[in-house]
Amino acid sequence: MRTTLRPAFSLITAMFVVVIMSSITAMVIGTASKIVQSTTAQYQREQAMLWAKSYTEFAVMTVMANNRRGANCIDTISSDIDNPLNGQGYRVRIDISFIGTNAELLSCTNNILDKTVITPESFLNVILDVYIDYRDINHPDIANAPWISYHKRTLQKI
Repeated sequence: MRTTLRPAFSLITAMFVVVIMSSITAMVIGTASKIVQSTTAQYQREQAMLWAKSYTEFAVMTVMANNRRGANCIDTISSDIDNPLNGQGYRVRIDISFIGTNAELLSCTNNILDKTVITPESFLNVILDVYIDYRDINHPDIANAPWISYHKRTLQKI
């Protein structure tokens, strides 16, 4: 009498197919999670870029509305967007540096790059350094994640 090994062969084949399929599934899930993390990081960077553009315009309007010949001269602006300490928001810091004539910058004593401009067409220029700081929301401990900074520098004629 001869015994057949067909049922055992089918069982081994089924186990082999299950192992192969689970490996492929694990690879697909890993790739999908990396794509989600990459998309989230790209989204946060794009948001930081848009916030920097918006706050640059805000700083220009603030400088234009401020009386630099009076007692106050704005040289920094800072703000928080959506509580950045818990990791979901953004920190904004704007450093304002001035280039202009002595007549325009009487009360300004900080962040002056040049007061000896004598060209009438260059009456006042500002250099705006906008820093947007945020935390990676994919980090396991988001409250202690390192800050990621986006910096935008703008030279604006006022």
